[in-house]
Amino acid sequence: MLLMPPSLDDWLPGDHSARFISEIVDECLDLSGIYDSYTEASGAPPYDPTMMLKLLLYAYSTGVTSSREMERRCCVDVAFRWLSANTTPDYRSLARFRRRHQAALGDLFNQVLVLCCEAGLVKLGRIALDGTKLRASASRRKSMSYERLGPRIEEIEAQVAAMLAEAEATDSAEDAAYGVDKRGDEIPEELRRRETRIAKMRQAKEAIEAEAKERARTKADERAKVSTVAKTEATGGDDAKGATSTEATPTPPINPKAQRSFTDPDSRMMRTNDGFHFAYNAQAVVDECSQVIVATRVTQAAGDVNELIPMIEATTASLKAANITRSPRVFVADAGYCSEANLTHIAESNINALIATGRTRHDERVSDSPRGRIPKNATRRERMARSLRTKPGRIDYARRKAIVEPVFGQMKVKQKAGHLRLRGLQGAQTEWMLHSICHNLRKLANARADAGMVMV
Repeated sequence: MLLMPPSLDDWLPGDHSARFISEIVDECLDLSGIYDSYTEASGAPPYDPTMMLKLLLYAYSTGVTSSREMERRCCVDVAFRWLSANTTPDYRSLARFRRRHQAALGDLFNQVLVLCCEAGLVKLGRIALDGTKLRASASRRKSMSYERLGPRIEEIEAQVAAMLAEAEATDSAEDAAYGVDKRGDEIPEELRRRETRIAKMRQAKEAIEAEAKERARTKADERAKVSTVAKTEATGGDDAKGATSTEATPTPPINPKAQRSFTDPDSRMMRTNDGFHFAYNAQAVVDECSQVIVATRVTQAAGDVNELIPMIEATTASLKAANITRSPRVFVADAGYCSEANLTHIAESNINALIATGRTRHDERVSDSPRGRIPKNATRRERMARSLRTKPGRIDYARRKAIVEPVFGQMKVKQKAGHLRLRGLQGAQTEWMLHSICHNLRKLANARADAGMVMV
């Protein structure tokens, strides 16, 4: 008599991934950080945060990142209707929930990492670090380079002045014809739009100039530090005590091709697999055992060289939060993370890491089959290149691609993680953290599926 079973629970298969996510959220996660944010008693009661989190995790784990699409799925998709208890949260509520609980996602990531560790999915043998580009929610057509900003601002200002003069003349004529109290003195809508655009272009121009000044100031400080050290070594340290840099910060050179997006000013122009786009650089540290993400971060820098030390520190913090006392056996990273500062840091911190050094320079003394003692005057780069050429080093580094790069592929294909919905650096960090949580939940679900339970 019925086309569908009378109970909504009977519509969903027993081994469906939605049931797994519901079970994890209900029985394994502490949501006090989310519930504590609801302190006001005014207004209509919110949707149940537990239900909203289930919807968000299931949606992202299946590649549904649009809040409007989530609302539609709650009407037509059995799994979404089952998770939402046959209710339909509107897309604004879903989007606000995602934005509101950005801080709580870090704690949820650590809790899921603990579950993965308890399931034996994190062995901390080899762990690999790499970065991938995430397309920002910003169009290249809604941006302008620095060399075009100045002339364009002057051009629009001239247009605004002409329109103001024309409006003033019109107002005078209308006042004479219709009287002072008559309508006709409003600022045209087109003028308001152009004034708004001038303000945005000025903000972009100032941001580029400020970034150039900061780079120039950093370089000046580094030169002053090197000069002080050299003077100390030359004079024995007496004349350089208390010396400070008196060198004036030079006028910073500004790249005329530097661009800023008007829709997402935090994003930066980066090279992706399909050309240059406004994007963010997402970092991830991945364990070899089951490709579980141990630490994650999003940066505005297109290069990876400055992310090695922060990611090592983030890994230590994640393991500490998960009550894991042991350290990874070896960190593995590609040549994009190689610099003298990074090599010095891992050597002074006694971190076992293998970082590709790239092409061998003409003045470097590196043998293809290193044997015997390491020369005392060998540089950090030569020592790292030697370690990579040993038999254990070759074996460890050969596993780098197989550890971390499939994770990015799985997240971008399965979860549609390559294109961000939220704007701003904090929004990008929120979405990447959410994708990382869903990735680890899928790994945990697959491990349970191997034991004959459920699978995502």
